[in-house]
Amino acid sequence: MPVWQVILLGLLEGLTEFIPVSSTGHVLLAGHFLGFESPGKTFEVLIQLGAILAILSVYAARLLEMVLKLPHDRRTQRFVAGVLIAFLPAAVIGAAGHHFIKSVLFATPMLICVMLIIGGVILLVVDRLPLQPVYHEAMDFPPALAFKIGLFQCLAMIPGVSRSGSTIVGAMLLGADKRSAAEFSFFLAMPTMAGAFAFDLYKNWSIIQHDDVTSIALGFVTAFISGVFVVRYLLAFVSRHGYALFGWWRIVVGGLALVALLALGHAPVSAG
Repeated sequence: MPVWQVILLGLLEGLTEFIPVSSTGHVLLAGHFLGFESPGKTFEVLIQLGAILAILSVYAARLLEMVLKLPHDRRTQRFVAGVLIAFLPAAVIGAAGHHFIKSVLFATPMLICVMLIIGGVILLVVDRLPLQPVYHEAMDFPPALAFKIGLFQCLAMIPGVSRSGSTIVGAMLLGADKRSAAEFSFFLAMPTMAGAFAFDLYKNWSIIQHDDVTSIALGFVTAFISGVFVVRYLLAFVSRHGYALFGWWRIVVGGLALVALLALGHAPVSAG
């Protein structure tokens, strides 16, 4: 795989992982049109490690503070428990449906386009609803709310739906404001993405070759760099502007890709 393609896909992963536009959908569609096919779709999943480390680096001080408070602070204990509770539904469904998700859903670009468009419309509608937030701090989400957000996250097993998009929309519909919904999505990303990375590595270790490792490492680095940028500035942006921009982004990308697929007859562009 050419280095420029690896860098492009890594940048796409980092730039889109934490915004509600579906990083997996973007990477899979880009790979399709570039004619790139990784064994078992491992590249697309494993470069998420860069995005995981991006959020860990940005939140390092806060995470350390939480670790120190965890043994004795009930608010911190409840928040950590809530994140783990929210993670469980996706962990169970992801493990049970791993083969179907990777071999069927990930391999259907038309589905990704449709999900991008539908998700964009939903995001525009929810962003304009006259919602009355009850929760303004992610740390104060009760366990029951966290579990319901975790159920919304399961929708992201379908590429194009967006993990961050499903959790943010779910949280907002359940009473969270825009900023706290995005922040909880950040924290929920840590166990979810780490779990997906570890499980996929375990499942596909035997088919990863030396060249794959090099591409994954480069993709990881570029995803990390671009992911840091997004994590640093996203909360401030959505607090001021909401999610409408991302809704239109999804519709435009999904629509253009759909037109391209219909014009090409679903055939990928040759990598040569």
